[in-house]
Amino acid sequence: MADPPGLCSDRIANRFEDISCSAAPPPSVGLDLIGLQEDKTLTTDDVPESAPPDGHFLRYKWYRVQSDRKVAICSIHPSEQATLQCLDAWQHHRVLHDRAASAVNENGSEEEEIFGRFNSTGSGVISASLTGSASSTSLMNGSTTPVYPAAVTQRSGGETWFEVGRSKTYTPTTDDIGHVLKFECVVTDAETKLPVGHPSTILTSRVIPAPSPSPRRLIPVGGADMMAQLDSDGRISSSGTFTVLSYNILSNSYASSELYSYCPSWALSWPYRRQNLLREIVGYRADIVCLQEVQSDHFDDFFAPELDKHGYQALYKRKTNEVYSGNIRTIDGCATFFRRDRFSHVKKYEVEFNKAAQSLTEIAVQTIQKKAALNRLVKDNVALIVVLEAKFTNHGADNPGKRQLLCVANTHVNVQEELKDVKIWQVHTLLKGLEKIAASADIPMLVCGDFNSVPGSAPHSLLAMGKIDSLHPDLVVDPLAILRPHSKLTHQLPLVSAYSAFLRGVGLGLEQQRRRMDPTTNEPLFTNCTKDFIGTLDYIFYTADSLTLCWLNSGVCPGLDDDTLRSWR
Repeated sequence: MADPPGLCSDRIANRFEDISCSAAPPPSVGLDLIGLQEDKTLTTDDVPESAPPDGHFLRYKWYRVQSDRKVAICSIHPSEQATLQCLDAWQHHRVLHDRAASAVNENGSEEEEIFGRFNSTGSGVISASLTGSASSTSLMNGSTTPVYPAAVTQRSGGETWFEVGRSKTYTPTTDDIGHVLKFECVVTDAETKLPVGHPSTILTSRVIPAPSPSPRRLIPVGGADMMAQLDSDGRISSSGTFTVLSYNILSNSYASSELYSYCPSWALSWPYRRQNLLREIVGYRADIVCLQEVQSDHFDDFFAPELDKHGYQALYKRKTNEVYSGNIRTIDGCATFFRRDRFSHVKKYEVEFNKAAQSLTEIAVQTIQKKAALNRLVKDNVALIVVLEAKFTNHGADNPGKRQLLCVANTHVNVQEELKDVKIWQVHTLLKGLEKIAASADIPMLVCGDFNSVPGSAPHSLLAMGKIDSLHPDLVVDPLAILRPHSKLTHQLPLVSAYSAFLRGVGLGLEQQRRRMDPTTNEPLFTNCTKDFIGTLDYIFYTADSLTLCWLNSGVCPGLDDDTLRSWR
C-alpha cells in the first residue's frame, strides 16, 4: 500500500484553486475557509447557524453549472474539452481512448453496485443529486433529514445553475460529470437571516469520472483447482474458507503536511481520504477486516455505521491516553470487523501494554528506576483479540459437529525505531497472551497488524521463527534488562507468515509474484511506500497446524510496476 492510505488518482478540491473534481463515490469537495476571530487569530473552523459567534454564521450553496453549449469531454483528460488534435493524435493515445472506453463498459455495473449503496446513505456528505427534472428533491446537510426546501434553478448568460447542496462539503454525483461546480459562501446575520455583504464564489474544473478500482487479483497457492471457489462477486464460495484483510489506514492525526510534505493538503484531508478508504475496503469483500490507526471518532461516526451497511459487525479498542494529550475522541486504535453472515462474536480480549508495563516494573525493576522504566515502556499501544465462531461448516473436518472457533489478534506495535526493546517486549507480551488462549481451547489463530518491524528484525524473528537468536543485534538495546535472559523470548504457536506462501506454493501467477518477494526473508519487498521509506512493516500470521492458506491477493500500488520499484530501491 502507498502512504498515506486513501489517496488515489481521483482529483477533488478542498481549497480555493482551479482543480478537477472526481464524481462520487470518492471524495467530498470541501473548502478550507479562513476566518478572522475576535482575538485577531485565523481559523478554518466552520461557523454554523446553530452556534453563530457574534450573531453571524456562514451559509453555503453548491451549484452544478450547465451550459447551453454542448461540450465534448476528452475521455483520457476528463477535465479538458475534446479537440480535433486530441481525437486524431498518436496511435498510442488512441489506444488509451479505446482502453478507457472498454474499462467503463467492464466496470460500470460493479461500481454502481458498490458505490450506489454508499451514496444513498447519510454519512456527512450530500447524498441527493438534482437534475432539471428533479426539482422536488429536498437537499440534505450532512444527515438523512431534509433541512432545506427544494433547490431553485437559476439562469444567467446561457448557463443554468442547479442548486445541489447547502453544506460546507459536497460529494459530486454521476450527474455532475462533465459539468463545472460553483461554490458560494456568504456571511449571514443570525437574526434576520439576510446576507451581510456580497457572497464569495469559486468555480471548479469539470467533474471527471471516478477511476475504476484496481482489480482484485486472487492467486491460488494451493493449486489451480482452487479457482472453482470464487463466486460471481469475487468472494470465496467454499464453505470452509474465509478471507482476511489487514490495513493501517493512517490516522488523520498523523496525516499532516509536515510528515507528508509531498502531498497536497486537499489529498490529506479526511473527507477526501475516508471515501477512498471505504471504497477500497468494501471492494476487497473480506470476511474479516483488521484496521489500525482508526481514530475513535472516525470509528463511531464513519467506519462502524458505514461498514454495518455492508454486513459487518464492528469491535474496537482505543489506545490508552497516558502519553497522548490531545482530544480523547481523536485517539486512534485497532478496529476489527467481520461479516455477520459468516461469523458470530464469542469473546473479546483487550491488551493494554501500559498495564503490562506497570506489572512488569512492579516485579522486575528496582524502585529508583521505576519512573524511567515507565517513561520508556508506556507508549499507549494496544491489541484487540477477538474470538469468532464460524457460521459455515468445514465438511472435511474430522468432527463436523464441533464448534469452529477462530481467534483473531489485531495490533499496532510502537513505531519508534530507537525503542527496539519496547517493540520486542510488546510482541512477546502479545504472543504470551495468545498462548494462554491457545492452551484453554484448541483454536486456530490469526495475528494481524502493523508491527513497525522489518523482516529479519527481532520482533519479526520472534513471530516467524518462534524465537530470537541470542546474538541478534536488536537485543543489544535493553537498558532495563527486560529481555533477559534471552532464552525466554520464545513461544510455541506454529505461526507462519501468509506472504511466505508465494515462495513455497505452486499455482498460477506465483512466479510473477515471487519477483516482488525478498527470498532471504520470505516477505514482500514492501507493504509501506512513502517518500522516505519503502519496506515491509505489516503482516498476517496464521497457525499452520490448523489453517491452510488457499489464496493471496496480488494487488500492489496502482502504477507501481516491478521496474519502478527496483529503481526506487
